[in-house]
Amino acid sequence: MVAVVASPQKHTTMGTAHHFFVHLDRSAYDLGSWQKASGLKVSWQMCEYRSGDSNHVRQYPGNPSYERIRLSRVACPDSAVVRRWLASLSAEHDPISGVIQMLSSDLKPIIEWTLRDLFPVSWSIGEFDAGGPKAIVETLELAHTGFLDDSVKYRRS
Repeated sequence: MVAVVASPQKHTTMGTAHHFFVHLDRSAYDLGSWQKASGLKVSWQMCEYRSGDSNHVRQYPGNPSYERIRLSRVACPDSAVVRRWLASLSAEHDPISGVIQMLSSDLKPIIEWTLRDLFPVSWSIGEFDAGGPKAIVETLELAHTGFLDDSVKYRRS
């Protein structure tokens, strides 16, 4: 799958070495730049097979399992886009695909991950405290069915 990613130049950027830009396919919502992305992890179930009376056990990789993606950033104007997207989900229940792109400090793409069938699991914003100059952090957690192109393909006989 080739992902078309909207230009990150029109969004708020952070003063960090790298940041992550999130774009949703088939959607009017570019979720902007994020300072932190975690959960880009895949693991496989271990399947074992022992034939007949043999003591030899064969091991095979089973189904892949993907962790939830957790994005964090200081609240910014792009936070309003996330809220509009979350509000639209009350009417739309179809999972969509999206892209997380790692960008360098000069906004050049380094690597990207295409997430299939993603949907939000949780969203939060940090505590408001007028008593101190603490940054308010926005966090978005996304579930998905994978980022590897690992579709099962059957050979025809």
